[in-house]
Amino acid sequence: MKQTGIFNSAAGADLFGLDNLGSLSWNQTAPDLYQTAIERGEGQISAGGPLVVITGQHTGRSANDKFLVRDTANEEIVWWDNCASITPDQFETLRKDFLAHAEGMDLFAQDLYGGADPAYRLPVRIYTEYAWHSLFIRHMLRRPEVSDLASFSPEMTIIDLPSFKADPERHGTRTDTVIACDFENGIVLIGNTSYAGEIKKSVFSYLNYQLPAKGVMPMHCSANVGDADDSAVFFGLSGTGKTTLSADPDRTLIGDDEHGWSDTGLFNFEGGCYAKTIRLSAEAEPEIFATTQRFGTVLENVVINPRTRIADFDDASLTENGRCAYPLDYIPNASATSLAPNPQNVIMLTADAFGVMPPIARLTPSQAMYHFLSGYTAKVAGTEKGMGNEPQATFSTCFGAPFMPRHPSVYGTLLRDKISKNDTTCWLVNTGWTGGAYGEGERMPIKATRALLAAALDGSLNNVEMRTDPNFGFEVPVEVPGVDTSILDPRETWSDQAAYDTQAQNLVQMFINNFEKFETYVDPDVRDAAPIISTAAE
Repeated sequence: MKQTGIFNSAAGADLFGLDNLGSLSWNQTAPDLYQTAIERGEGQISAGGPLVVITGQHTGRSANDKFLVRDTANEEIVWWDNCASITPDQFETLRKDFLAHAEGMDLFAQDLYGGADPAYRLPVRIYTEYAWHSLFIRHMLRRPEVSDLASFSPEMTIIDLPSFKADPERHGTRTDTVIACDFENGIVLIGNTSYAGEIKKSVFSYLNYQLPAKGVMPMHCSANVGDADDSAVFFGLSGTGKTTLSADPDRTLIGDDEHGWSDTGLFNFEGGCYAKTIRLSAEAEPEIFATTQRFGTVLENVVINPRTRIADFDDASLTENGRCAYPLDYIPNASATSLAPNPQNVIMLTADAFGVMPPIARLTPSQAMYHFLSGYTAKVAGTEKGMGNEPQATFSTCFGAPFMPRHPSVYGTLLRDKISKNDTTCWLVNTGWTGGAYGEGERMPIKATRALLAAALDGSLNNVEMRTDPNFGFEVPVEVPGVDTSILDPRETWSDQAAYDTQAQNLVQMFINNFEKFETYVDPDVRDAAPIISTAAE
């Protein structure tokens, strides 16, 4: 077998069973992978310099095709209500079939770290069928020093073979697409999908499984830090403004997606960013847009003009989930270390399309755990196939349920305890609607959101008068310098305040119904943090 590049020959591919390949290219750099990808017809170069690739039928994660090996070691650990399972025997058959399928193929290998903190980083080896997948994950994870490659020994191994098709009867899968995870042995097998995000999210899922036992809180969040070492964490589902609000030119970006919170502080899991590109513009998001004009960036499922090769980010004919993948240092104010102290503030973002939530509220540790487990936002009518005319509440526990193998209460308890131990202030920020629900009210002014967020991060918001919200029980500012006072009380922004009361109680009931599945797993103080079934008038 022909092997090129730098690698640890004492811990090579043969130890994993990949000993009959056509060739194996180890730890190639971006220029090498560009050239190989173009020569193999995997993509093309756009006018600005990025490599443009198309993933075919899979333009997003195949969540229903992800499986976790279920055995006696993890039977009581994994949140099986949220994880599909396969048996150890099914996984072993699948692994052998992957190895047999790879025989004679030309593969690419990258030795990388998941995690910026040396105390907790995960050595990961990723074998890919495509050169561009190797480039993608080289951006997404953290690259060792070249001098470390000759002694690199992986604790996790991923094999990504888009040409492999699973057999549901033989392998216990749902379809011929598979993402199979054996976390006890640190192996992930990905087949019949070219969507690169599956590789990155497999590492995140494994860290979410591994780190809580070490006292580290894994988080699907962005993070930044100010000049005074005042770091902040931003939780939020898609559409809530997580990336936009954390990309503050006056603060240093730690990372935009996945982090750990240890006893010593925050650390980014990644070495790059994987940003959505639909309707991306230089005016709205100049830092991200600039990366789409650079050599090294991977544009995934982005339409380009066939003659000029200029990207059209407004064209959603391939997918709404077009992406750009690039190294973190492509962002001018990104941290060189991806490390920060314990956060002074935790921000939970929600886009409340019902117009009920205030623009900002301060949470107790128990309330923070309640809202973290709830993971609330609302989808706007008409944005997804099958939705009606009304907004639709969405609850994604821990603001990232698909990647949380353990029970949500494990992550929620970690968050509550860390907030209490570090005297961290937690805020709930509504970037959704005010003055009425979607269709009647207006989107929360970004200027007001930024002003309130700035006051929270600099500490001044802790010194203003607060009122207790009658529906949710959290504290809401009465008056904040530079912010229109009328916007701070959502009930007062509605022309029909009785209609607000009805809408608020409807949302309260949605929260309570959603939280029923967690009640037996949390302490009384968290159950008591639930919103209140009563009317605002009473």
